[in-house]
Amino acid sequence: MWSNEAELEAARRRVQAWQASSADRAERAAELSRRLAGLRVTTRGADGLVEVTLDSSGALVDLRLDERTRQQPAARVAEEILATVRAARAELSRRVAEATEESLRADDR
Repeated sequence: MWSNEAELEAARRRVQAWQASSADRAERAAELSRRLAGLRVTTRGADGLVEVTLDSSGALVDLRLDERTRQQPAARVAEEILATVRAARAELSRRVAEATEESLRADDR
């Protein structure tokens, strides 16, 4: 199969380089996974009445309502909650994309 020792040694080096590259990519993927798992986003509504916190999956894990919400119609408060959750999800998506891009850039090195 191999015509000489030099070819065999070159093949071994290529396999070793491939293995090292694969291990490095796996470590970066694990790091990205850990980073994303701990990600939380907190966003405050435009008027400061509502603050929401989402976990890395986009689930609502905290909701804080300012006392001023008591003077607002329920429909307005509900609207503000939904708008703030949408804004938080957009920020979460941006951060996930940013972290993923950083990881992919590291793969290109």
